[in-house]
Formats: sequence, C-alpha cells, structure tokens
Amino acid sequence: MLTGTGAALVIAAVVLATVGTVAIGAYGGRGARSTSDFLVASRSIGASWNAAAIAGEYLSAASFLGVAGLVAKYGADALWYPIGFTAGYLALLLFVAAPLRRSGAYTVPDFAEFRLDSLRARRVAMVVVVLVCVLYLVPQLQGAGLTLNILLGLPGWVGVVVVGTALIVNVVGGGMRSVTFAQAVQYWLKLTAIAVPALVAVLHFTGQPADLGEPLPARVPVATTISVPTEVSVTVTDPVGVHVSGTVDGAPVRAAPLAPGTVVVGEGSTLTLAAGAATPVVSDAPQTGAAWSRSGGGLGGGHPLYQVLSLMIATFLGALGLPHVLVRFYTNRTGADARRTALTVIVLLAAFYLFPTVLGVLSRIYVPQVLATGTSDAAVLLIPTALAGGLGGELLAALVAAGAIAAFLATSSGLLISIAGVVSTDLLTAGVRSFRICALIGGLIPIGLALAAGTLELSRSVGLVFAVSAATLCPLLVLGIWWRGLTATGAITGMAVGAFTSGFAVLAGAFWLSGDGWATAIVTFPAAITVPLTFATMITVSLLTRRTLRSDVATVFARMHVPERFGLVLERTPPGD
Repeated sequence: MLTGTGAALVIAAVVLATVGTVAIGAYGGRGARSTSDFLVASRSIGASWNAAAIAGEYLSAASFLGVAGLVAKYGADALWYPIGFTAGYLALLLFVAAPLRRSGAYTVPDFAEFRLDSLRARRVAMVVVVLVCVLYLVPQLQGAGLTLNILLGLPGWVGVVVVGTALIVNVVGGGMRSVTFAQAVQYWLKLTAIAVPALVAVLHFTGQPADLGEPLPARVPVATTISVPTEVSVTVTDPVGVHVSGTVDGAPVRAAPLAPGTVVVGEGSTLTLAAGAATPVVSDAPQTGAAWSRSGGGLGGGHPLYQVLSLMIATFLGALGLPHVLVRFYTNRTGADARRTALTVIVLLAAFYLFPTVLGVLSRIYVPQVLATGTSDAAVLLIPTALAGGLGGELLAALVAAGAIAAFLATSSGLLISIAGVVSTDLLTAGVRSFRICALIGGLIPIGLALAAGTLELSRSVGLVFAVSAATLCPLLVLGIWWRGLTATGAITGMAVGAFTSGFAVLAGAFWLSGDGWATAIVTFPAAITVPLTFATMITVSLLTRRTLRSDVATVFARMHVPERFGLVLERTPPGD
C-alpha cells in the first residue's frame, strides 16, 4: 500500500483517468441527438478509429490485471487466455463481422428478429444479452475495487462506486458516439500503462538476471506482509521465517510459524515473511519452476487437458457472441469496413497481450508473494514499486493505476450500452430518453452485485462469461449467418439450453462444488460441454421444425452475404428515430 507522495500520485492518476474519460466522452458525444447516435454512432465510425475503440473496450480487467496474475501462478497453460482472447477475433473476422454489418441490425436481438422473423427469438436474445453483460460488468467493477485497495488501502466498495458512477455518467451523456472516442483514447493509455512497467522489468531483469527455472518456492527479497482475501490451501516447502496470524486449518493462531506441508489459511489471515523467506505457494499451482514452465499442468485442480481444451473453446468462440463487441460492427459504414476493423483489432490486441505476459513471468522474481494467495491479480499493481524505489516506482504505480481504471471504464461502457440498447428498444418506447433510463438502471444493478459478490480471479470470472457467450449467442450468430435451416424454434431452444447449463455451471462452481473431480472441472470450465450441446440442440430442433422456416430466407442470406455494391443491403432506421 502506498502512502504520502505515492498515494497522492495514484489518487491524481485515478482522478485524471476518470474525469478525462467523462470529458472526452462529453466532447465526442456533443452532437449526439438521435437514437442512431446513441446506439451505433449513426454508422459513421471509420475502421481505424473503430478498431482502437473495440480494442479499448475489449481489454478488460481480465486482460490488464488477470492475465499477468495467472501466468505468474500457472505458467505455460495460462498463455491460452491471451491466445484465446486474441484468436477469437480471427473467428469474428472470418465468420461474423461483414454479414452482421450488412444485416442492418442495431443490436443482437435486432439481428435475431431480422434473421428469424420472430419476436419471441428477439425477446430471448435480449434476455441472454442482458445476462452476459451483467455477468461481465461485475468483475470490471470488482477490479476497480481491488486496484484502489491494493494501492491505497481503500475499502473495495470505493473503487466500485467511483468507476460505476463515471460509467453511468459517460453512457447516459452521449451513448455510443460518446464512448467511442473515449475508448479509442483508453486503448493507447492502457497500452502505455502496461508496456512501460514491462519494459522497465525487462531492463531490470537484463541487468540482474535470475533463473526462472529454479525450483519453487521463490524467496522474497525484503520482509513482506501478505493479506489473504479468501480461504486458500497453500503448500509450505521451507517454513523458516514464515508466520501466520488468523486461522490455519480452522484453528485460530497468532504470529505462529507454519509447519512444512499443505495447510488451509483462512480468509482475512495475514502471512508475515522475513527477508529471504520462501513464499508458500497455493496448492493447485505448479510447485517447481520446471513444472511452471512446462505445458500440460492445467489451471489448478484435476483433469488439466480438459481444462485447457474447454478454455480454448470458451475464449475462441465466446468472442463471437460478446454483445459489447458485436455492437461495434454495427457502427461501421460497410461490411468491408467491418472486416478491416476486425483485422486491425487483432494487431492491436496482439501488441497489448505481449506485455502482461512478460509481467506475469517476471512477477515470479519481483513479487513472488502473489503466489501465496487465492487471487494473483495484484501482480501488475505491485511490480512497479518492487522494481523501482522512490519517486520512479511511485510514478510507475500511478501510471498502472490510470491504465487499470481506463480498462474498467472502457469495457464497462460498452457493456452498459449493450444493456441499454437492447432493453430500451425491446421493452420500452424506443428513443433517447428510454436509452438513458435503461443505462441508469443497468448501471446501478451491477454496482449492487459487485458490492455483494465475493472475489474470484478476474481472468477466471471473465472466462466463465466467455463460456456463457459461447454457449448462447455464438451458435445463434454462426448458424444464423451460415445455415439456412435455422428456425426460430431451434434458436430459442438452443439459447435456453445454453443459458441454463452455463448459468448452472457458474452457480455450482461458485457456491457448491469444489475439489479435483470431474464435476468440479466441468462447472469451472463448462464450454467443452455446453457449446456442443447448444449447437446440437439448435440443429436438431431446427430440423424437426423445418416447416416453420421463413419463406424468404434466400433474400435474407443475400442481404448478409452479397457485397454492398450490388445494392441488396437494406439500411434500416433505428426505432425511435
């Protein structure tokens, strides 16, 4: 926790990032008047600017904080997170971007009605969009709370309320036109905020190289105090200089030495490590440097091969159904622009993800204490002051804080626009006033959930949201765009099955199941089961109800797949204009 000048710099950085976001949004949205402005910026965003905005909102708390933490803890297998997050855009480029833009839709439910000619399909898609967006918003707000807690010692609710309030103000003020300009700027801020500490860490490592392959446990260079936010099982290899206050294996202790072996440290406990002491390591993480650097160990728990396979399916296909990403392609002028946008996004994401990966690797040397807690998201926040003392480290920490706040605001803005867009056009009389009301309510609900919810590693929680998206909206879009046989009944049934099975997995993993068995592996990484199940359900039910297939499906497909120059694309006026 920073104090004095360091705390003042972090506060200034957070205020500048927050106020700057609102100010840039107000400038960008100053001409927003129509429903089209609020929903899709009147389809006036160029490919390059739109790509920066997409990258800005896509790089969430999981990307900025979570990836580095998981790489530090789990090693090679955690690299599938940034690979999957980036590769998902390749699928989006190949299968969705241009046809979706040519459909003339304004929201995912709007596309469902356009493709299936069914109001019921539109309503079900709306419910799924709201579910995905709310689940995605909660970890963004929790990440803001974590950032201010780690750097300033403030209660977690402060970050949730600050970011949530700025988010609502920005979206209510100008909708899509407002947040587009802010998100494009935020991408470059986030890239700078993650790249500069990574480059400093690389220079530091080059000057004083260390052996990353040495056996764990890693040793802290100075006396370190570790707060344990959630109950965690840790393995103690070398207990010299390691003490704990709180609860160990359910028994209260005070400044007690830890014995070698595996113990359960209770929530709210404190680990105290003397200078040079070995760091206890969470029991489900690799216990040696060689195991950490080798793939095949999974991401904690049993059945590692299944975990990795399911994670790949979730991240690769989940990007195809994320509402806040899809709505961006509606803002392009043409389908060709949508493809150019997706291609540029892949380049921007690949450039970004290099740096949290580097920070995750080097965190094992400079902040090994993150290996002793159930959540390792603090690695990016702690490494600046571990690398550089005095004013230099404090400035680095302030830069990281600004980038983290930008990450939370950019992603949350896109999610809130998706919620407000689908609810205002489906349940209320469409228009700017309805959009603003829905944005206000849609922002307050996730704030309440974030305050009430427990903690979970950010990449893990976002990975679950990708699994829900992959099992619901992805099959709707892929089959809706590329298979003429999809019927409204098949789409509705498939989305319902995907939402129920994914939702059950999220709840079961959070509240009921634990351990290393198959049941725990499936609910923690459900996509390998739920995604094929949804595709199979949509196809089977559609075949059984093929008599209900709309008669003009050939015309609908022509509008989606024939280039604009042939004049078949129908631009539709948004409701409320």
